[in-house]
Amino acid sequence: MKRAFHIPGLIGLAAIVGFASPRVIIAQHQLPPVTFAISPTGDDSAAGDPGHPFRTLERAQQAVRSHNSAHDVTVQLGDGTYTLIKPLLFRALDGGRNGHRVLWEAAPGAHPVLSGAMLVTGWTIFDKQKKIYVADTPRGVDTRQLWVNDHLASVASIEMPRAAVEFTRRGITIKDAKYDYLTASVQTQRMELVATGFFTKRIAPVQSVSGHTLVMKQPAWDNNLWGYDTIEKPYHPELSHLYLANSLGLLSKPDEWYLDPAKGKLYLRPPDGIDPASLNVELPRLSVLMSVGGTLVLPVRDLAFRGIRFSYTTWLGPSTNQGYASQQSGSFLTGVARDYPADPIATCAQGCPAFESMRNQWSQMAAAVQVSAAERITFRDDVFAHLGQYALGIGNDADAMFTGIGLSTGDVEVTGNEFIDDAGGAILAGGVRRDAHHPRDPRQTNRALIVRSNRISHVSEDYADNSAILSTYVLGAAILHNDISFVPYDAIDIGYGWGMHDAGGNLNYRYRMHGYDFPGNLVYDTPTTHRDVVVASNRIHEAKLLFHDGGAIYNLSASPGTLITENYIYENHGQIALYLDEGSRYITVSKNVVQDSTGEWLNVNTVHSIYPLRISPDNSAIDNWHDSSKTGGLWTNYQNNLILDDHLITNGHWPSEAQEIMKNAGIESSAAH
Repeated sequence: MKRAFHIPGLIGLAAIVGFASPRVIIAQHQLPPVTFAISPTGDDSAAGDPGHPFRTLERAQQAVRSHNSAHDVTVQLGDGTYTLIKPLLFRALDGGRNGHRVLWEAAPGAHPVLSGAMLVTGWTIFDKQKKIYVADTPRGVDTRQLWVNDHLASVASIEMPRAAVEFTRRGITIKDAKYDYLTASVQTQRMELVATGFFTKRIAPVQSVSGHTLVMKQPAWDNNLWGYDTIEKPYHPELSHLYLANSLGLLSKPDEWYLDPAKGKLYLRPPDGIDPASLNVELPRLSVLMSVGGTLVLPVRDLAFRGIRFSYTTWLGPSTNQGYASQQSGSFLTGVARDYPADPIATCAQGCPAFESMRNQWSQMAAAVQVSAAERITFRDDVFAHLGQYALGIGNDADAMFTGIGLSTGDVEVTGNEFIDDAGGAILAGGVRRDAHHPRDPRQTNRALIVRSNRISHVSEDYADNSAILSTYVLGAAILHNDISFVPYDAIDIGYGWGMHDAGGNLNYRYRMHGYDFPGNLVYDTPTTHRDVVVASNRIHEAKLLFHDGGAIYNLSASPGTLITENYIYENHGQIALYLDEGSRYITVSKNVVQDSTGEWLNVNTVHSIYPLRISPDNSAIDNWHDSSKTGGLWTNYQNNLILDDHLITNGHWPSEAQEIMKNAGIESSAAH
């Protein structure tokens, strides 16, 4: 029997997401279900039955479309790897129609893999002294990731102290003679400057060399110099890192690689003592593996995927002149900004009005598997492994969707899956632009998302600023019973916008920026779609491995009816466990257990250092257990932020109710792998 949540006024999960629309059965006659089979060794001219399977996914799609109006249809994938040369697309014609369902699943005992990669073989020695090997690849094929024996290998790089360089409007100038070789002899054709700050990772490609200066490509460099936690002025520089990467001349350590797509050459230094011929080297060729997306008029409906592994993609955005001007959790700036300051380092390294005017124009990372304009879509018992960006994107902005149509998802369920060894985060739900928080068309609203009993570990390995799970503007998201571990940033983030898009906006920015209602922004008098969210019974450990900002569970902006309850957070490396950041309002934090004695168990961002404003009031923390006495922000009657019935554990003896929450957090036994 599944354990019930202690949520007053709600009865079970159905009540938590009670507005989830049921599948309407309008078929007049219950015809028998139809099953098709495919196999990597099949034949597309065959009948497609289990004894005579199709060979390709596209042929199976054709067969589904001829039956899904009158039958429930199942496609069973036989064992093996299905190598895709273009993204697999599912449109309205591919889902269940007239009340029927379509299921794509692993055949009994099979472990099918949808792969966007090619296997690299034919290694020869390139530099015996440096132990570097080379192999041929198709010319023009590019990637930012490489997987060697099912783990993400590292691109060639070198870390530099910040004191060794000077940041300028053009790029960086080498000041330390120890690093003069970087501008004198190392090939800079594909080189990049990579930086991590307090909560962002940033990438700026090199354009050319001028003396001791590495001149950066535009607009990547401009966009990385202004805003917050910038490439030049990160918060807490002592915690930041600076690298030069992606040059053959930097390849010096085991398990590093470099790709020259123009020549069609991949260079690899294998682990010491290992013959590269014995390695499984997978080079991704696709940026999107699968897209499920219809239109506002004709969404994809009633489509499910079960027991399938999605693997091997790369996202090439940072390799362009846009770089990766990250702002938070995979949202970034692109293009040439209006009213860009003449001296951003001096005037806009910690925000300025012109930067604030760009907030509704941020872009999102395009996920490897995408869902938009779709209803009643299910991923169950799947594996999302070795993907080059956010693994699963649900209802993101249009610019991040392969179909060009964003948002508009309802009743999407992600249950019992595994996310592991991904370059980006696991799940990105919702958008960040205007139509995400204030939809022009009600059909654009993202609603009723369930993320339940998933195992998420070792994600955000390249884009370390990605949250493991980020749900921005989703009406009624339920994030339940997930086990999340070994992540560099936050485990679960909900909301977005820093309260700027809430009714009345965020007074902090309106006062500090001398008026927020300037071109590019609006002050709304209506709420956003971020509300009625439940984050419950998740087990979170070994989070916050790199970044100090944020929290293991984190909220931005107002969210009426939102409940964070019965989560178990431990081994959080002395960082913030439960964080209600700017604009957080109307949130209840109840019956959580935080076992991390050196960190802040609870933080609310209530007061700017200059302006004593009520920017995150009206929150309650009730009946929680923790072994740290540290809290952040103002928990006072003035803010109407209240801590009630609180339990500080000082002797290591957790009471039985807390132990019960510890025991029941994480993967439900019925969903265990």
